[in-house]
Amino acid sequence: MFHHLKRGPAFYRYLWRLTLPMVLQNLITFSLGLIDTFMVSQLGNTQMAAVTTANVPVFLLLSIVFGVQSGLGILISQYWGKKDLQNISRAIGVAAAIGTGLVLVLAIVFFLFPVQVMDLLSNEHELSVLGAPYLKIIGFSYVFNILSSIYVSAQRSVENPNFGMKVFGTSTLVNTVLNYLLIFGKCGCPALGIQGAALATLLSRIVEFLICLVAALRSKTIPLDLRCFLRPGMAMVRRFIRYASPVLVNEVIWGAGNSMMTVILGYTHNSVEMLAANAVMGNLGRLFLVVCFGLGAATAVMVGKSIGEGRSHEDVLSLSHCLLQFTVLVGSAIGAVALLLLPTVFRPYIFPLFKLFDESARIATALAIASFACIPIHAYSISAITGVLRAGGDVTWSTVVDVAPQWLFAIPLTALVALVLQAPPIVIAFATHAENLLKVPLCLRRVSGGKWIHDVTVSQEDL
Repeated sequence: MFHHLKRGPAFYRYLWRLTLPMVLQNLITFSLGLIDTFMVSQLGNTQMAAVTTANVPVFLLLSIVFGVQSGLGILISQYWGKKDLQNISRAIGVAAAIGTGLVLVLAIVFFLFPVQVMDLLSNEHELSVLGAPYLKIIGFSYVFNILSSIYVSAQRSVENPNFGMKVFGTSTLVNTVLNYLLIFGKCGCPALGIQGAALATLLSRIVEFLICLVAALRSKTIPLDLRCFLRPGMAMVRRFIRYASPVLVNEVIWGAGNSMMTVILGYTHNSVEMLAANAVMGNLGRLFLVVCFGLGAATAVMVGKSIGEGRSHEDVLSLSHCLLQFTVLVGSAIGAVALLLLPTVFRPYIFPLFKLFDESARIATALAIASFACIPIHAYSISAITGVLRAGGDVTWSTVVDVAPQWLFAIPLTALVALVLQAPPIVIAFATHAENLLKVPLCLRRVSGGKWIHDVTVSQEDL
């Protein structure tokens, strides 16, 4: 079963050389959310619940960013295998135009109707009023974030993962300092509370955008051809829509589903405690998945490049099995370590730092058990869907297998146990992760069949 793993040390050194910078990049990115949560938690559980509620629609913006980024990666990784730099610039241009347009529309809606949007997400109007100033500002930060994320994705797809780590490391440092100054009013700055957290994020996103802009104009690895970037041509637009739009739709629908889970928690009888615990464990849980996300991103680069180089189906299939099996092994080890840390570190030390006590601490413990126990199967689905299948151009099928189990199984199940049966927190927690129980066998069958391998760089006439 594990014979695909029998590869030389050079292979695994290359895999970790791609993965580790992406792991650090994800760690930095997710740490930003954790830092925000920690600083806002010092204001109280109600303020933290308000920010959690405000971040539900914001998660849709994040989904658009990740969708455009992932769709672009499908094209660039295969173009990189062919060393086609002009089409890389064209693909970046299309992604920038489409992504920015979508994010800007939503940012304007959040700015004009913040309370109305938040009232749809919770049964506590107080949270809507409290979180509205945050929502009005935070949306515009993603206008800058999507442009920097597009360029980071391009660099990552041409085997330069260090770039994103440096960019997001810088913006996280800026954001942390500004959070401290603007939330609590230090060094002569006004104490803006929740609004200060949003403003700090916006300013840090502007910084990362400026770094990417300078790098794009000076890069020697993928020099940005402004003529191709500004006039990519309809052939590239059609190709991007064909392969990237299903990924974008996938991420938006999945993001809406993830937001729906938070909405369900926001309508429970103990919604303030539930949302506060979910805010903390959502960020802490993602920290334990950073290696899995990094392996998934490295998988996409390696599989996409191998297809672009014209390697045989058998070679691509064997490579994919190797990467997926390795991801499961790593995920199992991470899950075991995380579960061991729960009673020794999280409950006695971490939860009190975030002002989680009594009921909110019990809920956070239940969410942690479910999240950590499901890491191995979550890791497999991440690499199979966002790594193997998307890199192979199998975007429609990967979209279906990603969102159908969530919307048809996990969301109804969570609503049933949380709102109708009012089940204990541990039951609700496992229900939120139930989708992966269906995704794993579906992905395993699809990957093994090999029908997902497509060259997405062929000319439009051949499509």
